[in-house]
Amino acid sequence: MKIIAIFGPNASGKTLYVEQMRRQKASDAVRYIAFRDSYGVSVDNAYYLQQRWNQHDIDAETPTVGDLLEKTFSETGPDTAERRQWQRHLYVLFSLTPLLGEYIITLSSGELRKFQLTRTLMARPRTLIIDNPFIGLDAETRQQLRDLLPQLSDTLDELYIVVSREKDIPDYADEVLTEFSRYDDSSGEDSSSEAVITFRDVTIRYGERTILKNLSWTVRRGEHWALSGQNGSGKSTLLSLVCADNPQRYACDITLFGHRQGEPGVSIWELKKRIGYVSPEMHRSYHRDLPALSVVASGLKDTVGLYVHTTESERQQCLWWMRLFGVDHLAGRSFLQLSSGEQRMLLVARAFVKDPDLLILDEPLHGLDDNNRELVKSVIETFCRRRGKTLIYVSHYREEWPVCIDHELVLKKQVQENE
Repeated sequence: MKIIAIFGPNASGKTLYVEQMRRQKASDAVRYIAFRDSYGVSVDNAYYLQQRWNQHDIDAETPTVGDLLEKTFSETGPDTAERRQWQRHLYVLFSLTPLLGEYIITLSSGELRKFQLTRTLMARPRTLIIDNPFIGLDAETRQQLRDLLPQLSDTLDELYIVVSREKDIPDYADEVLTEFSRYDDSSGEDSSSEAVITFRDVTIRYGERTILKNLSWTVRRGEHWALSGQNGSGKSTLLSLVCADNPQRYACDITLFGHRQGEPGVSIWELKKRIGYVSPEMHRSYHRDLPALSVVASGLKDTVGLYVHTTESERQQCLWWMRLFGVDHLAGRSFLQLSSGEQRMLLVARAFVKDPDLLILDEPLHGLDDNNRELVKSVIETFCRRRGKTLIYVSHYREEWPVCIDHELVLKKQVQENE
């Protein structure tokens, strides 16, 4: 078994690297388990806590550790002698046999972690990725788990251990990854000469009112722009031209991904496939009662609301990004019944869902709490480390700008002739 440690501070790109690796390795032979606190994996955390606070409700129908493991056994394969032998091997390996009659809420943090690992290994994966296995454990239990992991050598071909603290890197790791440039999936071509957006002397008027006047602007592949200016300076109008949502674009000299807008034979929908977008206006336009997953999936089709069915592959793609932003547990919930912050996180996930070449984020942090603000900024910054990813970012607050910003366009409100 080869043991690889993935180490780096927060926002260094570990999560995106692991998620990309999971997609590349997509197979039943790969399993991933992420620990967020001492009670287990994030997807089960609410269940465990709810049960822990309601111990007085335990009755004959409450499942035991053995019941839950038996359920996992039946869900991961046929009932054969070979698999039963494998099940017994795991129980011995993780010292679970004495605990099979216990209730899940009575397990210690370390016991619960072993229970989760047993469930994950029941399907006999060849590659296991463990994210933060030592988080929330006391020193003694951390050492027990650290000593246990090498014993999986007869079970796995590869074991990836993701850690944020250098002291948590096991000394038996065969390799330590600290640079995540391999997440960069670009062709390596020089991006400095490739224009993604070109405005040539663009003027936009609505009646007697001038919004943009003689604007020339070029955004090249891999650049990260901040778009700023006071209210009414034309930021939303400019973005509507880039996204081909403004009917005046056809009268303007605007090039997107090397194609003149309105050019014969070039579908605007083909160009839109390369753009991810979120804005306050988009948020307000979602007034249909759709499941949260459908809202994210609408980003794949460039619609406000989903009017076509998604494939299983597309569904998994949506859940991948939702999981990255911590909102995958909302997948089946009604969008209109969620808080505005939850809605905004889903719409941000929608902007990323196509893994776009051009990412346009208009006030993406509106309504988010501090933790979600930092999460979104972290994903943006990691995303933009990939060669060829282009960003336009709008915010009135400079402290909200991602550190990757390397260019700025400041729009000035036009003085009208009758003012």
